[in-house]
Amino acid sequence: MDRKVPTFATLGCRLNAYETEAMREMADAAGLSDAVIVNTCAVTAEAVRKSQKEVRRLKRENPTARVIVTGCAAQTEPARFSTMPEVDLVIGNTEKMRPDTWARAVIGDTEPVLVDDIMSVTETAGHLIDGFGRHRAYVQVQNGCDHRCTFCIIPFGRGNSRSVPAGVVVDQIKRLRDRGFNEVVLTGVDLTSWGADLPGTPRLGDLVRRILRLVPDLPRLRISSIDSIEADPVLMECIAVEPRLMPHLHLSLQAGDDMILKRMKRRHLRDDAIAFCEEARRLRPEMTFGADIIAGFPTETEAMFRNSLALVEDCGLTWLHVFPYSPRPGTPAARMPQVGGPAIKERAGRLRAAGDAAARRHLDALSGRKLTVLTEGPRLARTETFAEVTFDVDQPEGALLNVRLGDHDGSRLTAFA
Repeated sequence: MDRKVPTFATLGCRLNAYETEAMREMADAAGLSDAVIVNTCAVTAEAVRKSQKEVRRLKRENPTARVIVTGCAAQTEPARFSTMPEVDLVIGNTEKMRPDTWARAVIGDTEPVLVDDIMSVTETAGHLIDGFGRHRAYVQVQNGCDHRCTFCIIPFGRGNSRSVPAGVVVDQIKRLRDRGFNEVVLTGVDLTSWGADLPGTPRLGDLVRRILRLVPDLPRLRISSIDSIEADPVLMECIAVEPRLMPHLHLSLQAGDDMILKRMKRRHLRDDAIAFCEEARRLRPEMTFGADIIAGFPTETEAMFRNSLALVEDCGLTWLHVFPYSPRPGTPAARMPQVGGPAIKERAGRLRAAGDAAARRHLDALSGRKLTVLTEGPRLARTETFAEVTFDVDQPEGALLNVRLGDHDGSRLTAFA
C-alpha cells in the first residue's frame, strides 16, 4: 500500500518556509505517513489565532491524519496547542530540525509535547536542503535574536542569535549553483548579527564578500531583511562595488518617531535610518528599499504617527510591509497604554496608501527601460530591485532574461523578451 505523503502548512516568514522544506525532507526520509504538519507563526497575537484556525481547518479536511504543530507559536505557547483536541504532537523550533524527532514521530516514541528551552541552544547547523522553488534558493545563515524589542516575542520562539559558519554557507551555495539556481537569498531572524558568535567575529559583509569571491559564477546574491544600524563597512563596500549583490534591501525600521523608537527599544533613531538610506543610495544609485513599519504602537500620537508616515518620503522607501499593532501577551509593549483599534486601522491604511504611491512611482521610473529579470513562473518575473513583471507568453522558469519593460497596473509591469 502506498504511503500517504504528509501535508505541510506554513505560516509567517520566509525562514519558516525554508524550514518547512527541511522538515519535509526529514519526514520523508523517516517514512512519516498520513500526517498534517503546521509550521506556526507567533509574530502577533493574530498570527497565533490564524495558526490555530489553520490547525482546525486541516484536521477537518484530513480527519484520519495525525496533526503535528511546530514553529514559533508552538515554541512560545505549547500548552495552547497541546490542549487543542485536533492536535496529536507539539514540537519546538529546535526539535523540528532534528531528524531523530521525525523518526520517533513515525513510531510514536514521543511525549505529546517536545519543546525544550530555546534559550539553551547555542548552535545553528546549516540545514542543507538544496533550495526550494525553481527560481531562487534561500539559504539560512543565522537564527535567533539577542535584542529585546518591547513589541517582539520572536526571541522567545527562536532563541538567542547563532550563526552558520561561512564555509558551510559557501559549500551550500556552490551546490545550489551547480543545480542551476541563478539567485540565492541569505536569510535569518536577525541577519546583521551574523558572525558575532563565530571565531574572529566576522560580519555580514565578510560573508557576502566571501560568497561572491568563492562562487564566481553565481549571477545574483540577495539579502533579506536587515537592521540598518548594524550594517558594517564591508557590507556597504559590497553594495558599492559588487553588481551581483542585488540593489534591494528590506529594512527593519518599525517607526519614524524617536520617542516611539525608544519605547520600542530599537537601536536606531529617525535620522539614523535616513542617513543609512542616503548613503546606500549614494553608493548604489539604483538601490531600492522595503521596510517594516508598525502602525499604532502604544502611546503613539497623531504627530508621532506622521513622523512614521513621512519616513516613506524621507528615506525613499518603495515596498512597505505595514503591521497594525496588536498587543502580544508577555511583551513589555502589551503593558503600555494602547492606541484605540479604529485609530490603528486608519493609520495602517494611510501607511499602505503611501506605500502604494511610492511603489507606483518606482514602476513609473522603470517603465520603458531594458533590464535583466529573473523568472519566477511561466509569466512572472522580478527585476533586480524586486519589482514584479508579467509576460504575455510563457517563459522558462528560473531564467535570467533581458527584457524591455512596458506599462504597469500599479503593482506589476509588463515585460517583452
